[in-house]
Amino acid sequence: MQLRIITAALALFIGFGQAQADSHDDVLTIAYNVNLPSWDPTVGLSAVNPTIQSIYKSVFDQYVDQNPDLTFKNGLLTGWGWNEDRTKVWLEVRDDAYWHDGSKVTPVDVVWSLERAGNPDTGNPIQFIWSTVGNFAVDGNRITADVLRFEPTIFKWMAFLTAYVLPKDYYESVGAEGFEKAPVGSGPYMVDQFERNSFVRLKRFDKYWGPQPEFETVIYKFVPDANSRVAEIESGSSDITIEIPYEQYDRLSEKDGLQGRNTPVSDIAMIFLNDVGVMEDANVRKALAHAIDKEAIVERLLRGYGVPIDTLQAPQYSAFDESTKVETNPEKSKELLAASGYSTDNPVRFKIQTTRGFKPKDYEIIQAIVGMWRNVGAEAEIEVYEIAKHFELRAQDTLAPAAFYNWGNAIGDPSTSTGFAMFGPSPHSTWDTDDLDAMIGPLWGEPDEEKRIAGYKAVDRYIAEN
Repeated sequence: MQLRIITAALALFIGFGQAQADSHDDVLTIAYNVNLPSWDPTVGLSAVNPTIQSIYKSVFDQYVDQNPDLTFKNGLLTGWGWNEDRTKVWLEVRDDAYWHDGSKVTPVDVVWSLERAGNPDTGNPIQFIWSTVGNFAVDGNRITADVLRFEPTIFKWMAFLTAYVLPKDYYESVGAEGFEKAPVGSGPYMVDQFERNSFVRLKRFDKYWGPQPEFETVIYKFVPDANSRVAEIESGSSDITIEIPYEQYDRLSEKDGLQGRNTPVSDIAMIFLNDVGVMEDANVRKALAHAIDKEAIVERLLRGYGVPIDTLQAPQYSAFDESTKVETNPEKSKELLAASGYSTDNPVRFKIQTTRGFKPKDYEIIQAIVGMWRNVGAEAEIEVYEIAKHFELRAQDTLAPAAFYNWGNAIGDPSTSTGFAMFGPSPHSTWDTDDLDAMIGPLWGEPDEEKRIAGYKAVDRYIAEN
């Protein structure tokens, strides 16, 4: 299962002040917190890494776009929907979009991208969503397709992970290897230069169909170390950075010429529990959850930049239920562990994995939680790994009994939070038990939206209680 810790304003960034910007109005340099492993935003583990989507969205267009408040707006599609009995979908493709090589974006590109995404041989991690529609037909700028298996979130997914349109003719002419060397999209920026593990320089695309970006050139510098990103800002080498330690954010925000912005986002700090070893004991799971003081973590470690929650639904999500709570109660934790034969003198032992510096205070959060667990009779050994390793181990279902992760769900649907994280057959889940699979399974294709949302609320309540 999973322990939900907090949903936090983890997307803190320090931006430039006017004094810095005047010297290079046409160039924006961003000290970014992760590397870019691949230029194909539709295949492989990097395609489902929420952190690198900002780079992808700079170069590629999605079928559907989103506003900052998570509502949906036109992307390469200007309209979409089902027919009356939901046996078909229809998509309307804009006629004013161009690829970076100057050729026009066509409905054929959209159909090819959807068919490629739905083909299990291409390696799209969300293939099981895209394969729910097929038998495409094109009439002018309108596309129709049969619903092969009803998926209530198909249009939401068109604004989410792997939902990018690629150029059919160009991709087929250069192949996967050629596309990696010279990617072509239809987004607001073109790739000008890419040095793996170092930087990518983007140039404004003048034929972009949407509003023209303010900057002629954008440079993403890959700076995984948080302290190095702070140094980038203080030295003036970069204009913007994200995901820095909170105390550094407060300090830099007070400096002349720098401006700080913090915005709550739906990034959920969570701990995956793998159904192996001691985690198969419900008393242990519940004891660990009740031992965590989320309020203290937010106030002391995150300096107030966070919101404690108790499920994988943030307050803006469609299945958020404020009545589902997991109380902080160390004494109850001790009672639960005692019932399974554990105590502070004879603690339950297991490993917990975490990143260090991927998110502000990620390692320190786990240190604090491990201390809280120790006080009630649980001894956790911390293992540090890179975020890429987390994705690899999770895909293999070989994570440690406990593993910290930052779960992003920009479309706010419960299927892409609780569903994907807790349904055994999901490639993103480490929990495989018949009870939860039986509750979640029928919700994937539930056509009654009210019943579907109520079902996920019931699942969240069951997880919180177990």
